Amino acid sequence: MSGQRRWRKPAVTVAAVLAGISLSSGVAVAGEDGWGKPTPGSDGAGDSYYPQDGNGGYDVADYNLKVSYDPPTRQLTGVQDITARATQSLSSFDLDLKGLTVDSVEVDGRKATFTRTGDHELVITPARPIHRGQGFRTRVAYHGVPAAINDPRLGPNGWQFGKSGGAFAAGEPKSATTWYPVNDTPLDKATFHLAITVPDEWGVISNGRERGTFKTPKGTTHVWAEETPVVPYMTTVAIDKWTFERSKRADGTPIVSAYAPGTSDATKQAEARLPEVLDFLESKFGPYPVDAAGGIFLAEPIGFSLETLSRPIYSGRAGNIGTIVHENAHQWYGDSVAVEHWKDVCLNECFASYATWLWSEAKDGKDLKAQYLNTAKTAPDSFWAGKLYDMGPGNEFTSVYSKGPLMLHALRNTIGQRAFDRVLKTWPSLHRDGNANMQEFQRFTERVAHQNLKGFFDAWIYGNGKPADQYLYPGDLKPTA
Repeated sequence: MSGQRRWRKPAVTVAAVLAGISLSSGVAVAGEDGWGKPTPGSDGAGDSYYPQDGNGGYDVADYNLKVSYDPPTRQLTGVQDITARATQSLSSFDLDLKGLTVDSVEVDGRKATFTRTGDHELVITPARPIHRGQGFRTRVAYHGVPAAINDPRLGPNGWQFGKSGGAFAAGEPKSATTWYPVNDTPLDKATFHLAITVPDEWGVISNGRERGTFKTPKGTTHVWAEETPVVPYMTTVAIDKWTFERSKRADGTPIVSAYAPGTSDATKQAEARLPEVLDFLESKFGPYPVDAAGGIFLAEPIGFSLETLSRPIYSGRAGNIGTIVHENAHQWYGDSVAVEHWKDVCLNECFASYATWLWSEAKDGKDLKAQYLNTAKTAPDSFWAGKLYDMGPGNEFTSVYSKGPLMLHALRNTIGQRAFDRVLKTWPSLHRDGNANMQEFQRFTERVAHQNLKGFFDAWIYGNGKPADQYLYPGDLKPTA
């Protein structure tokens, strides 16, 4: 669904109110008031690749998380306060939490019963049913040693331990469930507030803006606030002996970057160009859609870097300008505008990958036509067989990085520079803080370009073979003899 998925107060007319009143008794009849009989919320958000991830029946507005973490024992203790609104009448509802021990649950201040089922389901039954449209608050107290999710392609995802003794959270499509209770679906964005207590000698960095620190008997509490609605896997926290660099963009947006011990000078010099990177990306994609910026530079050479909102997290082997451009391009394509389904992931990765092409063209004088034609000429059949849409679970993060930018350069030459620029800039603003799918992008591009692009999209995106020459060499992309 495009646009924000926030709850809106339903329009209630006098006639509708009267229809829900028993004329004989003068009181509303249970189950006939139009709100529906309370039933369990679904235990999955229904994504075709990951049907059990996320849950149904409610919409989260805010996560307010208070945790303490002890690096020597790796013990995490947390209290999560979730503000939500029911989208159906609920007799029970689920949260996602992998491992960790739940100590207690309250809903609206009353003790609730709970059970654990499956791989990550926390099933909560409140003392009183929750009616559709009703706002409610859930408090979950929990503890344990977090464990990462092992991905066959990317390695560990979620809560991971640093060689220094610290820890960090990073992973896609799952991460948040390894360290706090959550509705783990891209369709349910929420603001995110974190207060984390660690021993005094450790530093902390997370999403959003710094809200200060204060001393406690257990160490120092670090407070962070992300007021831009965020998909759960894009939340993060990282604990290490950081070196911090703080600055501001020209418009006042705070920039906070953190470097693990041993980070190279080359990486720090690349991140120092972040204001230039964001200015460049704004010139292509429109106003920066997030309330803060920066980066988290790990010592660990994990298998990926990730576009965690406002503050990407970088593998210890990836602190270069190309990766910084890629992950910050995601703040528009992937973060502000998130996928509706995981089969739409090209809307994230194809665009972030093409951003590095645009950067090299503008900053390094790269001849993109030559680069395109060379790739089109030399790419093997396996390259063209890669899918950019509905590629199957586990295959999301493959061809989108290589074939994806090639597709966008072909689109640029199909619809012309002016229309292409308008698409790049307007799409993120139309869907800001929301979700979108590939079919919506196709229809929008056709409207902007005043062209029927079915043949192009079938050849490049929905198909998995080498496009016919009319789509492979559009516009000025004609190969030389």
